[in-house]
Amino acid sequence: MSHSGVLPGKLRGGFRELRMEGVTRRFGQAVALDRLDLTIEGGEFLALLGPSGCGKSTALNCLAGLLPLSDGGIWLDDERIDGLPPERRGFGMVFQNYALFPHLSVRRNVGFGLAVRRLPKAEIARRVDEALALVELSEHAGKLPGQLSGGQQQRVAIARAVVLRPRLVLMDEPLSNLDAKLRLQMRTEIRRLHQSLGLTTVYVTHDQEEALALADRIVVLRGGLVEQVGSPEEVYTYPANTYVAGFMGYRNLLDLPVAAHDGARVILAEPGMRLTGLAQRGGRAGGARAVAAVRPHDFRLGSGRDNALQVRVEVVEFHGREVAAEGVTETGRVVHVRLPERVAPGDRIDLTVPVERVLVYPVDGPAADLGEVPE
Repeated sequence: MSHSGVLPGKLRGGFRELRMEGVTRRFGQAVALDRLDLTIEGGEFLALLGPSGCGKSTALNCLAGLLPLSDGGIWLDDERIDGLPPERRGFGMVFQNYALFPHLSVRRNVGFGLAVRRLPKAEIARRVDEALALVELSEHAGKLPGQLSGGQQQRVAIARAVVLRPRLVLMDEPLSNLDAKLRLQMRTEIRRLHQSLGLTTVYVTHDQEEALALADRIVVLRGGLVEQVGSPEEVYTYPANTYVAGFMGYRNLLDLPVAAHDGARVILAEPGMRLTGLAQRGGRAGGARAVAAVRPHDFRLGSGRDNALQVRVEVVEFHGREVAAEGVTETGRVVHVRLPERVAPGDRIDLTVPVERVLVYPVDGPAADLGEVPE
């Protein structure tokens, strides 16, 4: 898609900030969102990241006005808006299932919200033409949604949202129904539209790669609570705990005995494995045990003085220029690696990893309590 065609009048500056203060949502006795405090700046792209049931879609629906709050409030600058119905908040929504009217043409789908607002027909036609040009669907204006591909339907849904010139665009897992190639293409388009139109966007996803690629800031949620808020680089490089580390690609979360401390360095060891890593949370990982977090692609073949382990390869997956392998140590511990070298099931391989690539966390809960941990 080209980079031409910006709707007249950038949308940035629709508000300075949106504040969620103590936002809580209960369903009976279950607390889906627990005292969420969050400030979203005008023009920002914010991603809510976490597994199913973490509260991210609940937070989005509370913002949209589709769910009433159990407690707390939402302010747009100095105006409290949590008592307003959805249509009076001036927000646009893009849903996972597109939510298009199957019996209406693309043009009428995009213009539906404008027609509801009783804008003049000429104004509706002009703005719909601009929105369709923006997502490069002008030639499909007369088609029904069922005649379009999944990617085209999602672009119709995005055009329908931005044609309203919303103060805030809310996106709920908008790419999850698309194939891998289309997801990449649409990811780029969403970011481009955000920038070119000066949108403020809140984007819900369970995909850490999506969040890292799109967002200015990421909010990682678990059980209705915020685990970490930061830039993609901050959250990726310095996860706040093992839960966030799991979402940021640290697939190896190894609960190991602590052998020694050496300043910020922590030495973890068991038969067949000795790892030195850097203590997180601004201090030592106290106690007899700690968790070493290591990304699969940070392992290298060979032996190292500080970090050495041997595994027996059990499963190998081909990934083009590299292989993903699952190995087992002599104590039966599973280790995931990604290597440029070819290995085969049954091979015994020596592995090493740089000290700075091993993050050491206190043991603060069951290691298995990590939600859905992506590769």
